Amino acid sequence: MNLRNNIKLILEDGAEFDGISFGFEKSVSGEVVFNTAMTGYPESLTDPSYKGQILVLTYPLIGNYGVPDTVKDHNLMKYFESDRLHISGLIVSDYSVEYSHWNANRSLGDWLKDSKIPGILGIDTRYLTKILREKGTMLGKIIYEDEDVELYDPNKDNLVAQVSIKEKETYGDGRYRIILIDCGVKYNIIRDLLQRDTTVIRVPWDYDFFSEKYDGLFISNGPGDPKQCVATVQNLSKAFQQDIPIMGICLGNQLMALASGADTYKLKYGHRSHNQPVLRVNTNNAYITSQNHGYAINNDTIQKGWETYFINLNDQTNEGMKHISKPFFSTQFHPEASGGPTDTEFLFDQFIEMIEKFRS
Repeated sequence: MNLRNNIKLILEDGAEFDGISFGFEKSVSGEVVFNTAMTGYPESLTDPSYKGQILVLTYPLIGNYGVPDTVKDHNLMKYFESDRLHISGLIVSDYSVEYSHWNANRSLGDWLKDSKIPGILGIDTRYLTKILREKGTMLGKIIYEDEDVELYDPNKDNLVAQVSIKEKETYGDGRYRIILIDCGVKYNIIRDLLQRDTTVIRVPWDYDFFSEKYDGLFISNGPGDPKQCVATVQNLSKAFQQDIPIMGICLGNQLMALASGADTYKLKYGHRSHNQPVLRVNTNNAYITSQNHGYAINNDTIQKGWETYFINLNDQTNEGMKHISKPFFSTQFHPEASGGPTDTEFLFDQFIEMIEKFRS
C-alpha cells in the first residue's frame, strides 16, 4: 500500500494537522467528532448516525482485523449496522496495513477507497480529542493536495431524510407486528426485535403509519438535529393519543420528547463511546452503555405525565424518558449495541411485555 504525506485536517478555528492518506483521495468537509471505543469500527463507520461527520477514533491502536465479509442474515448485512459507510472521513493515529481476522476479506483502507471516503493516519488523535473536549464539537475539513472546500455544517440539513429507507420493507414473520420508523436505524435494532417473535415493518421517517395494523411502534436512532424531523414529530404526537406501546432509541428519544412538548438542545461535544454510565432514576441500578448522539433532551422542559427514566452519571444529562400511565418509553443510549455492552438489552423484553399486556 502506497502511503503519502499529502493530506491534512483543518478545524474551523484554523488549527491544522498534517497526516498520511490511506483512504479515498479527495477533500471533504463536515462536523468533527470523536469516539473513544477501542473496537467496533466496522459498526461505527456504517452507523447512519454519523452521517455528515468526520470521525476521530481516539484509541491509538484500531487493530488489524480488517473489514468483515458481506454475508446477509434476514436480508441484512450480518456484520454491519447498514449497507454502506455514512461517515464523511476517518481520522486515526495508527493503522495496520496487514489485516488478520477469520471473517475479514479486505483492509480498512481498501474499504474506504471503495466507498470514496478519505482516511488520515499519523495524527495524534488523543491531542485532537482534547481540543474537541475543551472547545466543543467543531466543523472541519480534510484537504487533499491543497484542493480546498468550504466548511459544511451537516446539522442544517435534514440528514434523517437522507439516510432513511425510501420504501416500506418487512422482516420476519413473528407474532407481534412492530412498525419501525427508520430515522437511520442500526441493523442490530432489527435483529434484536426479530429475536423476540416479531414481524418488523420498517417505514420511512415521514411515513403515515396509522393505516397499518400494528401492535407496537418503534422509533430508531438517526443523525442530526431532531427538530428537522417535523413530520415524524407530528405523527408521534398523534400516536400518543392511543395506547399502543411505543419505544424509542437515541434520536427516537429526542423525537418522542419533542412530540410530547419537551425541548432538545445541542451538546457541547456529544456522547460517542462504548462506556457511558447511566442510572435508572429512583433506583440504585447503574448500567454501562454505548452511545452516539450530539443532541439531548432538556430535563427542565419535560411535560406533565412524563418523567425522566435514565440519567447520565458523567454529566447528569437525560438518558431516557417514560410516560407515567401509558406504555411509552425511550432511551438515549443503545440497548442493542453491537458489539456491546449489552447491559440494557432487557429493555427490548420490556417493550415486548408491554405489547403482550396491551394485546391481552
